[in-house]
Amino acid sequence: MRAIRLHLSLLNWRPSLFSLTNSYNTMSQSAFNTPRLILKKVLAKSQHEGDGAVVRRGIGSDLKNLDPFLMLDHFSVSPPGGFPDHPHRGFETVTYMLEGGITHQDFAGHKGTIRTGDVQWMTAGRGIIHSEMPAEANNKGLQLWINLSAKDKMIEPRYQELPSENIPKAEKDGVEVRVVAGEAMGVHSPVYTRTPTMFLVFSMMPGTEWHQIIPESWNSFVYIIEGEGVFGCPNSPPTVAHHVLVLSLGDGLSVWNNSSKPLRFVLIGGEPINEPVAQYGPFVMNTQSEIEKTIEDYQYGRNGFEMRKYWRSQ
Repeated sequence: MRAIRLHLSLLNWRPSLFSLTNSYNTMSQSAFNTPRLILKKVLAKSQHEGDGAVVRRGIGSDLKNLDPFLMLDHFSVSPPGGFPDHPHRGFETVTYMLEGGITHQDFAGHKGTIRTGDVQWMTAGRGIIHSEMPAEANNKGLQLWINLSAKDKMIEPRYQELPSENIPKAEKDGVEVRVVAGEAMGVHSPVYTRTPTMFLVFSMMPGTEWHQIIPESWNSFVYIIEGEGVFGCPNSPPTVAHHVLVLSLGDGLSVWNNSSKPLRFVLIGGEPINEPVAQYGPFVMNTQSEIEKTIEDYQYGRNGFEMRKYWRSQ
């Protein structure tokens, strides 16, 4: 969903300590040996993207990246706007619909519409050209970009699509989770994550708490969709909607909803790839020379982009 822009950087970012205030005196009471705390808090600011769309970019703007994650957009789009024909190479996109629907079609003949609660997990691999256009009057969702390791960047594209009713979910004591990827509350997602990833959508009623295990070496973050919550330790100040919370390393995250309204957020984590990343808009490789080769492949219609000169979305 991102227009081509000149952006070349090494994305080997490590967050500086944001705030661990008043946390150590509560660790002995934690549900975890090494609880994850808030390292950095970033407001996802609105910006225009695509053709008439508005996105709140939580990762990929003020917060440049968080290995293996390249971008997180909370998007809103209505007809006649959208995300017309554009390419990708070298990573995966995950689109989770919060409201309405998005119709997708690509140059290999794949076409379909995902609607509220559905997910599309697209591995762009060596190359995809596609469009993503609004299917209803109001359409909102999340799109996450996940990097691929050097050995996987040129694999054949593939899709995994789950309608809402097929996404595993569980509920306990006023806390519901939808398991897009990974595991929570004893239920597992069928989605295969080439870069090991967890993608959990939580809804918490007022007065509830939850403690979620996260693999200790994975990078992780929270994005708050609506409401406000306390994350990390019980005496942390509450954080409101549209913020990204980058978490410290540890074996799990504790969350409390002390407000009078429901809290909805995503908890996303992934195994770091620890490789240099060169990015030029929708092309993500390891070196500048690979980016230059990708641009040539796209311009001349080769090595995965053979249909570029002949295909247009309908």
